[in-house]
Amino acid sequence: MDSVIEQREDRELRADCGNCFGLCCVALPFSASADFAISKDAGKPCPNLATDFRCGIHTRLRQSGFPGCTVYDCFGAGQQVSQVTFGGKDWRQAPEAAQGMYGMFGVFPVVRQLHELLWYLTEALTLRPARSLHGEIRRLLDTIGRLTELGPEALGELDVAAHRQDVNVLLLRTSELVRAGAGRKKKDRRGADLMGARLEGADLRGASLRGAYLIAADLTGADLRLADLIGADLRDADLSGADLTGCIFLTQPQLNAARGDADTRLPPALARPAHWS
Repeated sequence: MDSVIEQREDRELRADCGNCFGLCCVALPFSASADFAISKDAGKPCPNLATDFRCGIHTRLRQSGFPGCTVYDCFGAGQQVSQVTFGGKDWRQAPEAAQGMYGMFGVFPVVRQLHELLWYLTEALTLRPARSLHGEIRRLLDTIGRLTELGPEALGELDVAAHRQDVNVLLLRTSELVRAGAGRKKKDRRGADLMGARLEGADLRGASLRGAYLIAADLTGADLRLADLIGADLRDADLSGADLTGCIFLTQPQLNAARGDADTRLPPALARPAHWS
């Protein structure tokens, strides 16, 4: 039997809102804060959700007090749950398919986590310094990919944490191999509290910044080549003029949460956020 990778080499790990029933706007809760102008319970549609499942204020989310929406990414889980897991059922027309841990709203966060793991594994497979691990990465990519094809009940009961741990071990090994290319002792800043830190022009090549708190940090002109940024909190961090080429496990939501400019150098797979201009 062909692997899931071979069957779906073009696996869509980017959000396709046109094929989703606005799941992130309904399934997830949020609280009134600097990120959201109002509070909303899980399973309750956002008042900005239009009848066509599109956001009615998409082009002015930040100006309307919803910057939190602009930094969220489902990694393609929305269309997977809407069109595959539930076969195109519309939660408005079939509300019985929406609620509960086996319903559309309960399954969506599970699939979102799986798709995020797929994103990291897919990137790991492109990293040449880790080619000795590519066989293991492919096997795990195939395993996680198959999980996304499960039915609602199996997904609702899935222990995602166990699979995340397996992925994390492999990504750590990948990170070590890639960052060895920095050619010197690598800085270990895993989980470090660097909130508001003044790191302008800092040489962070090959550093491990996994899970580091870089909220509002000044990283202007910093060299982040070959740095591991998985899970780093970059909210309001200033990346103006920073060099992020070659950094690993950076995601679009992390970039969207940060600040930058036309001189910020990015990995080719990621887009310059519109609000940076």
